[in-house]
Amino acid sequence: MFTGLVQKKAIVASTNQTESGVRLVISCIKWETPIEHGESICTSGCCLTVVDFYEEKGNLTLSFDVVPETLRCTTLGTFSEGTQINLERSLRADSLLGGHFVQGHIDGVERVLEIESTVTGERRLRFTLEAVDCDTIISKGSITIEGVSLTIAEVGDTWFEVVLVPTTINETTLGAVEVGDSVNIESDILTRTIVQVARKMQKK
Repeated sequence: MFTGLVQKKAIVASTNQTESGVRLVISCIKWETPIEHGESICTSGCCLTVVDFYEEKGNLTLSFDVVPETLRCTTLGTFSEGTQINLERSLRADSLLGGHFVQGHIDGVERVLEIESTVTGERRLRFTLEAVDCDTIISKGSITIEGVSLTIAEVGDTWFEVVLVPTTINETTLGAVEVGDSVNIESDILTRTIVQVARKMQKK
């Protein structure tokens, strides 16, 4: 479980094919508290397990095994050397919940349709609404895009919008997205659960 508050940006060091998928190796500045083998880390929205790591001169190198299903359902299959990604370690019981509950389970991949910058420094992004269940995307509800917890600003029949504040623009990879880019989307678990339960009740 995560919060959607990105802690670090990292860079992909390598991606290598394996018998079970892809070995993803990334590099970032190390955290103050040590990383543990088997720890879960939200990697641009996807919950991945640390299979290997080492530290050197303040830098941290992490390795993950990405299975074919994850490669198929997320943007991780497009990662290459130099790709920037967002990282967040898993939520502790005594952590502040500044964003919203994030599982790290991607619902689908959507594309950037429009980007509009405002005079006050914010940036409004419009995305397609094709792969994700539209009933779980509601105005003023929560959504996770590339591992970033955001509030949905507006929803149309085939699109939705969010607004990025300068901190999000500067400290996450969303500040570098361009029209046409694909992004990982996770809808709010509470909204998704309510929608699924309501549908089951209607069938009875």
